[in-house]
Amino acid sequence: MSEKPVYVVSDTHLGAVPQETERAFRGFLDHVAAEAQSLLINGDLFDFWFEYRSVILREHYRTVAKLADVVDAGVKVWFVGGNHDAWAGSFLRDEVGIELLNGPVEMTLAGRRTLVAHGDGVGKGDFKYRALKAVIRHPLSIGAFRFLHPDWGRRIANAASSTEHKADTGDLRATGRAAFIRHWAEERLREDATLQLVLAGHAHLATVEEVAPGRFYVNSGDWLRDYEYVVLPPGGAPPELRTWPLQAPRLLPQGGQ
Repeated sequence: MSEKPVYVVSDTHLGAVPQETERAFRGFLDHVAAEAQSLLINGDLFDFWFEYRSVILREHYRTVAKLADVVDAGVKVWFVGGNHDAWAGSFLRDEVGIELLNGPVEMTLAGRRTLVAHGDGVGKGDFKYRALKAVIRHPLSIGAFRFLHPDWGRRIANAASSTEHKADTGDLRATGRAAFIRHWAEERLREDATLQLVLAGHAHLATVEEVAPGRFYVNSGDWLRDYEYVVLPPGGAPPELRTWPLQAPRLLPQGGQ
């Protein structure tokens, strides 16, 4: 096992946050390239991402190039699509070198058997969103959207997004969403005694909760206000929630913020 940790980040929402946030994130990626064994991006890295056959969105060029540098440095990078960037494809996979995952997915991270999900649509509720998710991720819907000029596609995405409002005033629904995802994670840990870690994002509320001895639910927070990320140390040490620029691990109350 590598002596370097695994880093986890989600809900950066690049494209809907200030330029200084994207600059900070690129600095974080430089740190990851030097210090991490691997990086898991657990959804909503971009506020909007869609892969056309021969076009990428210019606003993300420098971040995507930096991700390629991380891969070239020998760091494994995984990408789980979120509700804003579920349409990753061959460009990120073949040109950048990122492994694309469909969540929820089980994997081994820092020696821990882990269940990873962005968090949108998990559990048994939210039927309207689950139906919408099935439609917008259907190959026919993706093919139809590809016929739109990229400028029009970006305008539609901007009109549908509420990220800028959340960054300005806070996410008023975050507490309820966080409780629902935490409940789902706790159920998974209770159902499967061999599962050591459940990782999620989407809630925009950072959480490190020890559900049972040595078994954790972790939410990696967001980059709308606090530049939050999670470090999974090797050797079974507890997950650490950190903020960028690099600071000491944050100690949260049981169950998160």
